[in-house]
Amino acid sequence: SIGERVTFDSTEYCGACEKCNAGYINLCANRKVLGVSCGDYRRHGCFAEKVVLPTRILYRIPDTLPYEKAAFAEPVAIALHAVNLAEGIEVGEAFAPIPQIPPPRGSAVVVGAGLIGRLVIQALKARGWERVVAIDLDDARLELSKKLGAEAAFNAKTEGLAAILRAHFGGDGADASFEVVGAGQPIDLAIRSVRKGGQVVLVGNLQPNTPFPLQEVVTRQLTLKGSCSCAGEYPEAIRRIEDGSIQVLPLLSVTAPLGEGAEWFHKATQPGNGLLKVVLKS
Repeated sequence: SIGERVTFDSTEYCGACEKCNAGYINLCANRKVLGVSCGDYRRHGCFAEKVVLPTRILYRIPDTLPYEKAAFAEPVAIALHAVNLAEGIEVGEAFAPIPQIPPPRGSAVVVGAGLIGRLVIQALKARGWERVVAIDLDDARLELSKKLGAEAAFNAKTEGLAAILRAHFGGDGADASFEVVGAGQPIDLAIRSVRKGGQVVLVGNLQPNTPFPLQEVVTRQLTLKGSCSCAGEYPEAIRRIEDGSIQVLPLLSVTAPLGEGAEWFHKATQPGNGLLKVVLKS
């Protein structure tokens, strides 16, 4: 209704196709993505005084949740979707027809500790995964990852890292890994760090093609899953941001006036900028 505080799923799905009816709104044949997306799906973003959106993609924001925190609903939902996939849940609670009880949680390696990676770490811990290890090239990111729930953190430049990770988890590797970069070397590490019969969830989407250690996957009988956006995780994302089981303020780099938006977009393109999340306020 008029005056309600809302956020929205960045995927504008049709709500009528076979995928949508099954809850896989992230795979909608007619989807459009607001903001950052490849050309096939792109719809212009929302840096405007007014924007028209279908009510089906809207989600209420509790009055106790500040807009600065609510702005993290999308990346948190993306992290939760990746964790859902590792737990055998393909559709989040907004579209799940019946309550779903995930299997017992175990151990995980998160390769890439940027914004989404650190949210994946927190999502894993919030869901009850017992052991989580973070990997990144940036030591400052790794230190924060430990504060947010990772039991250990390793620089990706560490020699023999795959063997170190396997040993860390008892010799055969972690139950699951999450690749949150989208490049050849991180994908290779994610595959080599899991146990036989383990699974690798691919979240990063930086490079269109990468080298692939086929024999590692085949001979260790690994399961690879691509994780695309989110599919019904917004209610849980909003709830976890509000109750603090996923912390977002440590990931908020700057809150700036909308009039400074162009300047901050430029800064975000500069190497070594250190920015994770910039919130613009009108």
